[in-house]
Amino acid sequence: MNQCGSPPRTYYLWTIGCQMNEADSRRLADGLIALGYGPAPRAEQADLVVLNTCVVRQSAEDKVIGRLSSLKGLKRRRPDLLLAVMGCFVGDIPRLQQQYPYVDLFAAPSDVDAVLALASQPTSRSCNQPTTQLPGSPVAAYVPISTGCDHRCTYCIVRLRRGPQRSRPIDEIVAEARALVDRGAREITLLGQNVDAYGRDLPGQPTLADVLQAVHQIEGLWRIRFLTSHPADMSEELIEAVASLPKVCEHIELPVQSGDDEILRRMGRRYNVAQYRDLVTRIRAAIPHTALATDVIVGFCGESEAQFQNTYRLLEELRFDMVHVAAYSLRPGTPAARWPDDVPAAEKERRRQAVDDLQQRVAGEINARLLGQRVEVLVEDLHKGKWRGRTRTNKLVFFADDADWRGKLALVEITWTGPWSMLGQVRGEAEVTDS
Repeated sequence: MNQCGSPPRTYYLWTIGCQMNEADSRRLADGLIALGYGPAPRAEQADLVVLNTCVVRQSAEDKVIGRLSSLKGLKRRRPDLLLAVMGCFVGDIPRLQQQYPYVDLFAAPSDVDAVLALASQPTSRSCNQPTTQLPGSPVAAYVPISTGCDHRCTYCIVRLRRGPQRSRPIDEIVAEARALVDRGAREITLLGQNVDAYGRDLPGQPTLADVLQAVHQIEGLWRIRFLTSHPADMSEELIEAVASLPKVCEHIELPVQSGDDEILRRMGRRYNVAQYRDLVTRIRAAIPHTALATDVIVGFCGESEAQFQNTYRLLEELRFDMVHVAAYSLRPGTPAARWPDDVPAAEKERRRQAVDDLQQRVAGEINARLLGQRVEVLVEDLHKGKWRGRTRTNKLVFFADDADWRGKLALVEITWTGPWSMLGQVRGEAEVTDS
């Protein structure tokens, strides 16, 4: 019961998509709990339902439409239910309001305040007295440092939905990260659609390296990551910061998207293969044993078999620790949507599977080098009876032990390796260096 003697209102939050959406949902949950709400396990049991959405690919948009349509009957049965939709699905709001009239609010991506304003409306159910009780933080948490993007990649809908880049002041970023650490977070990932371009829109033009330096000073924080980088914007200053700051992990997400110069040009990526290859060489020289992950789109408009093979050979050559591969999906409103989507779906899937098979082999070989070695694992949670955590290079490690390891640094000897995860035996607690 709340201070009025009524049960507290409840919320149900459904999130898909990128880490930015996860960060927005965490901020929204904190705000709702501060307003006196509590989480509900199912939409049917909630007073407020929020869908935080993604439309970067057609499959994601289809999930959103399906979930939204499934709530129509619930809203009809319970007209007092508040239903809000936020995230990249929200574009043409008048059109969405006409198509889904039972939705109470369509909020732009990251517009947490609009949803909180809806949630603050008084009802007969609750006097909505705020509470200071906030949920515990995850061990590894996300902190957005910028939203939007100034690049104009021809396939990407992010700029259309999130607009141009808007960077947050460094003191605001540090304050949010420090609050998360105070609540138990030990790893912070700094987020931006193009995190390397941070600060270009701020007075004095601070850089991502400046953010890393500032966040690095937070006591109790053990690890720092950042994503996603853009190859055209990664500076020597940033590479040096990663190499010199002990808390910054040896793990960089660097999307290449294609290994063919003509496809890169048509994608609007602003670099060529030789420049990308040179950047990878410089990163690996400055940060030994760093783990590199990348994104690849196969079946882009007009991609020939020869152009796909250029991508395949580049992946073979550079040997990434992780490759996120997706078949091209036409996004309405993007420049590429005006071009023929002329690679058949079956051929897209064949190319996607070929890259997936290659990466399974490469990642398996990379991870096999860790067999018998002891690695530092930040333990995040218990999963199906085993503790689960990640190395500094973002390798997923599982181990069994009766002790409570959540939020601790475990020293784990690797006993089995696969392409996507590893198993080990805990050998003790790793030393924490908070400097």
